[in-house]
Amino acid sequence: MKLLEIYILRRVGQMFLVALLPVLAIIWTTQVLQRVNLVTDSGQSVGSFAMLATLILPSIIPVVLPFALVIGITQTLTTMNNDSELTVIDAAGAKRSILVRPILLLAALISVFSFFVDNVVEPKAKTGVRQMVAETYADLLSTVIEEKNFRKIDDGLFVQISERLAGRVLRGLFVVDERDPAFDMIYYAREGAVDPSGASLLMKDGEVQRKTRDGNVSIIRFDSYSFDLSDLTENRGQATLRASDRDLGYLLNPDTTDKDYIAKPGTYTAELHRRLTDWTLPFVFALISLVIAGDARSHRQARLHPMIGALSLSFALRWASFYAANEIDTRPTFIAILYGIPVVASVISVVLLNLHGRFSVTTGIGSVWLWIRTAASSYLPRKNGNSGGNT
Repeated sequence: MKLLEIYILRRVGQMFLVALLPVLAIIWTTQVLQRVNLVTDSGQSVGSFAMLATLILPSIIPVVLPFALVIGITQTLTTMNNDSELTVIDAAGAKRSILVRPILLLAALISVFSFFVDNVVEPKAKTGVRQMVAETYADLLSTVIEEKNFRKIDDGLFVQISERLAGRVLRGLFVVDERDPAFDMIYYAREGAVDPSGASLLMKDGEVQRKTRDGNVSIIRFDSYSFDLSDLTENRGQATLRASDRDLGYLLNPDTTDKDYIAKPGTYTAELHRRLTDWTLPFVFALISLVIAGDARSHRQARLHPMIGALSLSFALRWASFYAANEIDTRPTFIAILYGIPVVASVISVVLLNLHGRFSVTTGIGSVWLWIRTAASSYLPRKNGNSGGNT
């Protein structure tokens, strides 16, 4: 690699890292904060929460990488243009490949890394997250519920205990069940325990109040009562894996007996094709950035900042890919569209690079608007003329 190519590669790589790390940190922090209730509600240690936060990181990296690369390329080339470095390179008769080769090499390396994270690291991390959450909430009543504190263990179901004794015995039970839309159930019991299987809560010496929505209340005293927990504990301690949690090998050859696959086979097809296309986005976005910011331009030329134009097009392509991937679940014809998006964008970018074409978002919008005005002006007089002849 030539000295100038190394210089360009180093500058783009540095700017790429400068853009990547802060954005990655911000998004990671927001994702972690959404799960802080795992510590507060389930009594887990800070170490477990730190492990959970680490496992979240691989799912964020492939999303941020392409846009950080766009920022790194456009900002570097814009700075080089403002410092007249691109002008000097062109005036010296250097080939265009001196500028293009190091940037595309970096983009190819980032694409390969994105493929590895998306198809190898991320599925294992997501599986770890689901398993950790499942184990955290397993046997929630007998081990996690704090004394003299209300805890929400499910939507509309709250539990409080006065004291926890040896042998899984709970004293001073208070249970509020609001899951049925027709009535609320409130349970009081002097003593209780969760059975060894975790399928039921056995209460002794208490009463249950049944309150309907119109305000009627009925009270029944009991010596012993069994509160069913099977619907809550059936899947606790066992992680239910979705299509996004599977590795590439499983998506290529899914288990036809898997309950989740039987219920939603389309999601596995959509996830497979998403995995096979998303990793190409860094390379495609690099081509777009080169088309927009890769030529020397005069400072007097009024134009939109190349970073804004490149990011706008990149966001549009990313949204189109996301939309097509989601539609595959119900409309398989979108598979061709999903693959066509990066292919068409790459072909157009390569053609413009070879022709030294300069694309501008504002110029493109202006051309479309001019075409619309021309078509409208040519149609309206003809319509009016036809009306006058009929009159």
